[in-house]
Amino acid sequence: MLFACSHADNLRAVRDRLNQNDVSNRVNVEDPDRVRDAVLALFAARYPGSELAPLARAFEDVRALFEGTFPGYLACDTLYHDVRHTLDMTLAMARLIDGHERVCAPGDRLGERRAMLGVLVALLHDSGYQKRSSESQVENGAVFTKVHVSRSADFLSAYLPQLGFGAEAPLAARLVHFTGYEIEIDDIPVADPKDRLIGCMVGTADLIGQMSDRMYLEKCREFLYQEFVWGQLVREALPDGRELVHYASADDLIIKTPGFYEYVARRRIEKKFGAVNRYAEAHFEGPDLYQSEIDRNMDFLRGVIETADLNRLRRYCYSLSARPRLAA
Repeated sequence: MLFACSHADNLRAVRDRLNQNDVSNRVNVEDPDRVRDAVLALFAARYPGSELAPLARAFEDVRALFEGTFPGYLACDTLYHDVRHTLDMTLAMARLIDGHERVCAPGDRLGERRAMLGVLVALLHDSGYQKRSSESQVENGAVFTKVHVSRSADFLSAYLPQLGFGAEAPLAARLVHFTGYEIEIDDIPVADPKDRLIGCMVGTADLIGQMSDRMYLEKCREFLYQEFVWGQLVREALPDGRELVHYASADDLIIKTPGFYEYVARRRIEKKFGAVNRYAEAHFEGPDLYQSEIDRNMDFLRGVIETADLNRLRRYCYSLSARPRLAA
């Protein structure tokens, strides 16, 4: 179903936002079926008569991948990068595409095939964190943090032909690098402007999806720091033998989060990705709800830091990767 709401309706919904819901407070981003339905409804309205079965199947396969029933893979055990993040980010991606298609000139439209590819890349952008069945000895999928995007590219290359997107698989393997730091954005070999726009949208959706999460601040402290420990990102050995400490503790990470937003995330969104987040306004037909929630999180965190009272970060947070699963 489509959600056509006034600006006032959006503001009322956001004020009462539930932890499990997206920025509009209307889609449960912990439920693959709800997110699938929202994405398919957007695409059906934007591309009437299009064949959306590959997207529907991809949502089912992503559910299986995270739950540990996808052939050759174990269940997701990364606490920060859980299925909720993937679903939240994928919904953001679909909305950016929708906003673009609403306002662009007819000749600049992405079209259904390219738009579907963008959503498929979003759905599988963190598949590289998933442990293969042969990797059961690995302590946690976050061990692959530094190379997870390349692993995601490998997964996309192998998986997309099953959906009839084999011709686009090499492109998808490059587009997923817009979500990571293994290759500089300007060096990712994507020449076609429309394809590059998809890449910028994927990278943007990854950032705005997670930073607008109602539990983002608590998740950074409780889950992201531990992933960084497993991924060997908290400390760096320098060539001269010294050790550079990036994050001394979980509290240190949260204190440095406003700086990450201003000098890394925001610069990527506005400069490297060409400010494609503006298409969220076109989708919502009003203020960008993602940016509103990011601003809310950052304003609260700055107040916490100024008062030196990290105990104010007391919102209960949880990871879907830590929840019990039924036996396959």
